[in-house]
Parts: sequence; structure tokens; C-alpha cells
Amino acid sequence: MGPLSMTAFLVAAVAKAVIVFSVVMITVALITLAERRFAAFIQDRSGPNRVGPWGLLQPLADGLKNLVKEESMPGLASKGLFILAPMIAIFPALVLFAVIPFAAPLPTRWGLVPMIVADLPIGFLYIVALASLGVYGIILGGWASNSKYALLGSLRASAQMISYEIGLGMSLVPILMIGGNVSLPAIVAQQQEELWFILPLMVGFVFYVISTLAETNRLPFDMPEAESELVTGYHTEYSSMKFAMFFIAEYANVLTQAALIATFFFGGWDIPFWTGDNISVLADGSVVGAPVWWKTLLTLAAFGIKTGVFVFVFIWIRWTLPRFRYDQVMALGWKVVIPLLVLYIAMLGGAVLAFQDAGLSGRSLGLALTGLNVVLAAALLFWLDRGRVIRGSAYAAALASAGGAEPRSLPASPSQGRGQEVPEHGAVKTEE
Repeated sequence: MGPLSMTAFLVAAVAKAVIVFSVVMITVALITLAERRFAAFIQDRSGPNRVGPWGLLQPLADGLKNLVKEESMPGLASKGLFILAPMIAIFPALVLFAVIPFAAPLPTRWGLVPMIVADLPIGFLYIVALASLGVYGIILGGWASNSKYALLGSLRASAQMISYEIGLGMSLVPILMIGGNVSLPAIVAQQQEELWFILPLMVGFVFYVISTLAETNRLPFDMPEAESELVTGYHTEYSSMKFAMFFIAEYANVLTQAALIATFFFGGWDIPFWTGDNISVLADGSVVGAPVWWKTLLTLAAFGIKTGVFVFVFIWIRWTLPRFRYDQVMALGWKVVIPLLVLYIAMLGGAVLAFQDAGLSGRSLGLALTGLNVVLAAALLFWLDRGRVIRGSAYAAALASAGGAEPRSLPASPSQGRGQEVPEHGAVKTEE
């Protein structure tokens, strides 16, 4: 099956852009409902169940409420930038979907239609570049409001996002090291032929998820919306639909990052343990595999399930983990994530060269890197986070009071009463 004609290509491109944009916006609305229902389940309450059957029309009611609410504009605000900021915040999350392949190519009577809005040869660089633009919407929203609360919130939010953008980009470097390509369809095709990158790059996956949570301002990194500390932060002066657009941007970012996790680490639209969906278009236009319409539907379903699982993980984390302090958030980014990623990239690069010199390639190289990552993940999860390197605030206070010497025990929290001590590894010791 040959390539599309120019007319068919333009029609397909417009149709894909409209459909993908519409599906993303509808899905974002449904994610807000899913999060509220899941939060209600965790907190043993009903959640939204009044508007429509089983509360399914609640997102529509929320959107209508935001549209008809009274608009407010601070008298001394920079009106142009004040209106532009929510648009800038939502723009990156929507346009990033343009380079994400979401299904196998679809055969039509006019030719083979790739299931991607824009198959850019620099898709990876496009993602890294545009994902960093969201911080401009936040910093402009706080600055244009001409409010000290909003300005402080935007400064704190931008510092956090810029810090974790470094970790986000660095955690994707190992994919380039073993993939050797910046095109997302090529990355998916390599995972189909060899191993999903979650196995040979599981440590990079852990750091990517941590950086993604901080980049999307989700708990435990939701400092930009810490209500009790910042009076809602950078969007303090916003109301009505402009206020809603910041939260639409957050949920759109969650959906986009879930799709990117599925693409980078879990094979994209690949169906595991089946080679019938190994379909790709080479640079010369030739097609590998046998494209059929029902395979396109199956791979689309597989991609949707993977993305949905990670959206659920984002929601689960938000309603399970407590919020960090701001100094802990920044310390984690600059003192833990970035140094460990530098070390991980150096070790992985040396390992790749050593394994290739030993004659390993393809699946055998992936299996060797999987073994290395299992060892590194064990060291990260069972050694680093057991009080030997990362300490809590109680340990820091005890260390300061001891004049820098290693404390024999840690002070208890106020809720445990006076006279109690917490030994170094967390067991509570009470007075007789």
C-alpha cells in the first residue's frame, strides 16, 4: 500500500488534529470526574452523584458553572498578560499530543494513514522543548496579577518546575542512548522488536515519574497550589473560566504525561506477547508488517488502557501521599534526583559500551541492562531510602542540637507526648 496523495494527506491531517483535540478535551473532563469519585472512595463518601446518571454529567455542570460565573479583573493588573497566561499554560499539554503515536497505521483506499497527528523526525526534542513552556503561563499569571500573594506563588512554582524539568529531560537521555532515535514511532518500533524500555531502564523510569509528578504540580509536589500557605498561589486573582483553564492545563498535562510514559517505557500501542501488531513505515516508505483496520483498533485500545492505568496511578498518588515541604521538594530535585541521574547515565553509558564490546546487541543487550537496572533499583529503593542517606526533618533537628554529632535517638513528634524517643530507624520507644 502506497503513501497518501497530497490532498488525502491534508484531509487526514486535519481530521486527526480535530479528533485528537476533541478526544483529549473530553478525556480531561472525565478525568476530573474520575478523580473526584476515586477520592470519595478513599475517603468513604459518595462523591459527585447528583448531575446525570451516576454523576456522569458533573464535568458538564462544572464547565457551565465556570462559564457563567462573574469575571473579575484586578484593577492594577496587566490585562493583556493576565488574559494570556491561562492560554500559555494550557497550550503545551495540548500540542504535545501531536507527536505521540496512538495506534498502528490504518490502511484506507487512499493509502496508509499513520496514527499520529505529526510524525516529526525530532519528536523527542519537540516534547522536551514545548513541555518547558508551561512555566511561562504560571510566572506570567502571578506577575500580571500585580498581587504579592500571586507573585510569591508563581516564583515558587516556577522554581520547582524549572528544577524538575532538568530531571525530566535527563531521565529521557537513557532512551536515546539505547534507542538511537528521536522519533517516537521509531522508539515504539524498537520496543516491539526487542524489550519494553521499562525493563532495561527501570531506574530511569522511577526518576521520570518523580519528575513528572513535580512538573505537573501533583501531590506530593503541589506547592504551587498550597492553599494554606499561599492563598491558592499564582492564580489567586483569577476567577471564572480563566481560573478553570489553569486546572484544565493541569489535568491535560496529567493525560499527556501518562501517554508519554506509555510511549517511552511501555511500548506505546504495542500489544504484549503478540507480533501481529509489529507494523511500521520505514524511511523509504516501505511498510513492515500487515496493516489491517482491526489491528489499528486493537492497538488503539492497548494504548488507551496503558494511558488510563497511569492516569489512575497519578490520582492514586495524589490521594495517598502527604505533601512535602518546599525545602524538601527542592532538596529532592537538586540534591538527589539530578546527581543520581548523572551517576545513572554515566554508569549506563559505560555498561552499554562494555556489553556491546562483549558482542551483545538487541534483545540480549536489553536483558543485560535489565539485570544491571535490577541491581541499581535494589540499591535505590532498599538502601537509599532507609534512613542512611535521606533523613527526615526530625533527624536534621536532632543533628543540629547535637552540634553535628550523630544523635543516638530522634525526638518524637508532638502527638506522641513528652518523654518519648524515636530511635534512628523509626521504632518508637516510650518511657517506662
